[in-house]
Amino acid sequence: MESEITKEKSFLFLLKSNKGLSLIEILISLTLLAIAGTFIGGRVIQSLNEGKITSANIQMNNLAERLKDFKRHCGTYPTTEQGLEALIEKPSGGTECPRYAPGGYIEDGKLPQDPWDHDYLYESDGKEFNIISYGNDGQEGGEKEDADISYKDRK
Repeated sequence: MESEITKEKSFLFLLKSNKGLSLIEILISLTLLAIAGTFIGGRVIQSLNEGKITSANIQMNNLAERLKDFKRHCGTYPTTEQGLEALIEKPSGGTECPRYAPGGYIEDGKLPQDPWDHDYLYESDGKEFNIISYGNDGQEGGEKEDADISYKDRK
C-alpha cells in the first residue's frame, strides 16, 4: 500500500513540476531550426545547380557524338548556318551529303535544350565545332550559375 502511495505522490510531483517551454526557449529553438534550414537549403540549391551543369556537359557530349557521326557520313561538320538542325533534317545548303542517315542523327527528331530550357548555341566552320550553353541567365557571360559552358573549353 505504501508503494502505491509513493508512486502516486511521484506522479503528482511530475505533473506539478512539468511547466512546459517558455517563450524564449521556443524562440531559440525556432532560430536554431531556421539556421539549420538555411544551411541545408543552400546546400540543396548548390547541388541542384551542380547537377544542371553536369547534365549540360552530358548533353553536349551526346550532341558531339551525333556531330561526329554526321562528319563520318558527310565529310564535314554542319556549318554555323546549318546549325544543329542538320542533325534532324538533311541540310539543303552548303556541301552535299550523299550518305546522310535516313531519319537524321537524333532518335526522336527533337533537339535537346540545356537544363535551363534554353537552346544550345552551335558554331562551326565545317572543320571544328563548339557547343555553348549560356547557363542559368541565358545570356553570354556571367559567373557561378550564370556562367557559360562551352564544349571546347570544358575542364
